Parts: sequence; structure tokens; C-alpha cells
Amino acid sequence: MARPEQLDLFADLPAAGPTAGGAMAPASSMDSHVSGAAQDIQVSDKHAVPGDARHVSREKSPESGALPVPIAPPSVLPDGMRWREVSTPQQTIGFLLRRSRRRSIGLSVDDGGLLVTAPNWVTLRQIDEAVIEKSRWIVRKLRERHERKAQQATADTLWQQDGQLPYMGQRITLRLGGGDARPWFTGQPFAPSAGDQLVLGLPAGADPLRVRDSTYAWLQQQAQAWLGARLQHFLDANGLAVRRWRLSSAATRWGSCSSDGNIMLNWRLIHFRHDVIDYVIAHEVAHLRYLNHSADFWREVGRILPGFEAARDVLRRHDPASLPLI
Repeated sequence: MARPEQLDLFADLPAAGPTAGGAMAPASSMDSHVSGAAQDIQVSDKHAVPGDARHVSREKSPESGALPVPIAPPSVLPDGMRWREVSTPQQTIGFLLRRSRRRSIGLSVDDGGLLVTAPNWVTLRQIDEAVIEKSRWIVRKLRERHERKAQQATADTLWQQDGQLPYMGQRITLRLGGGDARPWFTGQPFAPSAGDQLVLGLPAGADPLRVRDSTYAWLQQQAQAWLGARLQHFLDANGLAVRRWRLSSAATRWGSCSSDGNIMLNWRLIHFRHDVIDYVIAHEVAHLRYLNHSADFWREVGRILPGFEAARDVLRRHDPASLPLI
């Protein structure tokens, strides 16, 4: 099999150099790794036959103590698909297989599991090899989806009296029944401590959707103030300016910077501690000079925010759509 090509919208490491020809992309964004998992694997030999000897780079053994991700076939197979299972170094992986006219083997993971879309002429052995080759990636994405669904299953316990949620890196508690119609916070709004309370002017038995909406409104107000102040700090420190900035509610993107100097920041960043928020802002400010993910761009991020790597690692474990379930 040919070496697989991976689509990675959020570069893990500095690139070897600028984009081809030194050209800048028209816009750049910071995307989450959790949502929208998909990869293409090119198959080089159109006339391969079963038994054709090929080298496949095997994945390393799974981490010690990791439990297999539950994988089960659907109760009813979709039209034109079949269920297949393959043993990998990670675990046995079951998947739906669909044939098509495409030229590459496509792997995609969603809440329904793994879907493999393969050209009509590719052998089952080649398909199995592709799954084995990418088994670590597949299992990681399946695990993320499984954990996400488990979190969502308990979400109904969050939006009620004594429900808890993360705010600026601390776990705060919701209290209902406050006499004031406007929410108020018992601690320092931009320097919270564990156990601080957000008091909402809602009855103790309020509908969870009302509790959620009231909480979201307060969180977005804090995000507007704090993210705006931190963005201005980094702009002033680096002699830069933006045309405008605004909050976003994107499900897969933490921030973005357009070619005409507009920045968007996801309001859900307010759930994270200060250094993680600063990293996303520094990332987008760096895009004002380098609208790509080249080596020069990452050097610029490091200049703006030295030691940003630890905050980046924290952020990569979450996607915006999963918050505040962290």
C-alpha cells in the first residue's frame, strides 16, 4: 500500500517550511481534533490481487490498562454495506464497508462507529491492512466518541440545583432561587476558586433548558469581557490591530483569523484556565502575520507566548461541542 495521507487541519508540529511557493492561505483556523474524524489512504496499485505481498507499518501495542472500546454491528445493515471485523494490535475493530468509485480508501468515524469506503477494485486484504495500519488513530477516535456519548448521557444532571461546570479552569456550582433577577457570582469573576457559586434568579425546580440558557448568557458575557481584554493585550504588546473581533459558537473551531484581519474566538474558551485561553488568542494573533501553519508561524506563536505547548496539549483533549462536559 502507498503511504497514507492524513488530513490534519490543526498541525501537530511546525512544518518544514512555508506553504508551496510561499503563498498564504486565504484564512486560517484552529480546529478541534475530536470532531469530524476522517482520513484518506491512497492505494497505489490498481491491479493488485489477493496475496500481493505488501509492507504495512504496524501500530504499536495499545497502552497498558486501556479497555477495548465497545464496538457492535448495527441491528440493520444499511443498503449497500456489509459488516466486517479485523484483529489489530489495538483491539478487534468492526466496521461498515461500502464500495464506491472513489480512488482511495476512506476512513471516517462518527457516533455510529467506523465507516470504510473503498474502491471497487481494492481487495479485502488491502482494506484490512488499511484498518490495521490506522488502528491507533481509529481506536482513539472511537474512544473519544464513546466517552463523549457517556458524558452526554449524564448532561441532564448538570443544569439544575448544585449542578457543576468548569469556569476558567475551576469547578463552580450552580445555585437556584436567588432573589436578584440577574445572575451573580460569589467569587472573583475573572479569578475564580473551586466551590465558587453562580447564583441564578430562577426557582429551584426550573426547567433545565432555562437553567442552561441563563448560565450560557452569563458565561458569554464573561467571555466577551475577558477574551476581549486578553486579545487587546496581545495586540498592543505586538504592535498589531484587527479590523474587528467577535465571539463564535462553532462546534469544531476554537478560533479563526481571516485574511482581512477579522478574528473570531469561541466563547466556550471561558471554561478553560487562563493559559489555555491565552494560547488560542496568541495563535490567532500570530495568524495576523503568518496566515498558515509554517515553521515561521509556530516560531511567532512561541515568541508571543513562550511555553505555549503545555496549553496546546490541554486544548487538544477537547472539542468545543463537548463543553461544558469536561
